Amino acid sequence: MIALIARDLRLAIRAGGGFGLGLAFFLIVIVLVPFGVGPEALQLREIAPGILWVAALLSALLSLDRIFALDYEDGSLQLLATAPLPLESVSLAKAVSHWITAGLPLVIAGPALGFLLNLAPAAYPWLILSLLIGTPALSLIGTFGAALTVGLRRGGLLLSLLVLPLYVPTLIFGAEVARRGGEGLAVQGPLLLLAGVTMGTVALMPFAAAMVLKVNLR
Repeated sequence: MIALIARDLRLAIRAGGGFGLGLAFFLIVIVLVPFGVGPEALQLREIAPGILWVAALLSALLSLDRIFALDYEDGSLQLLATAPLPLESVSLAKAVSHWITAGLPLVIAGPALGFLLNLAPAAYPWLILSLLIGTPALSLIGTFGAALTVGLRRGGLLLSLLVLPLYVPTLIFGAEVARRGGEGLAVQGPLLLLAGVTMGTVALMPFAAAMVLKVNLR
């Protein structure tokens, strides 16, 4: 499983767009927001947690179609399906690889870009924590969506439509953690709910993705 993760990371670096594309999109969204809503500092501070989380969610969408596409095109996915490693473990490894290349950079860059939106100083640690807990759920749900659309031509739009509704709970609780943290309110409720969503995806999504892959590879 570790070898599969390392292989996917090497492929992501060689193919390009893994690390840089999501970060570039994240930056563009954050930079454009003040042009759209105005430069008022107080207004930006109020909407900063939600905007940061929406931008992170959309950035994670960009590379979802690559999770299984390259392996399907070169026949590696069929070989993985017959390997001793269960497809559930393969799906989990793919989700981990996607999080390292797409989710982790967002966690690191989030505080720096929060400065552009005048994010409240007290919200920074809670933003980092919410992204660290919530972004793995985005990768796991995205892996399930990628398994559903593997082999489909131009399945990127369908993939986005499938996973976006499943992203809503993570978006709501993640933004709420950062917002409450910035206002000095209790964050235990949304933080526990966010962690529950992530743990639920860890428990369910690898099995759901493996089941769908078995159907699509027949």
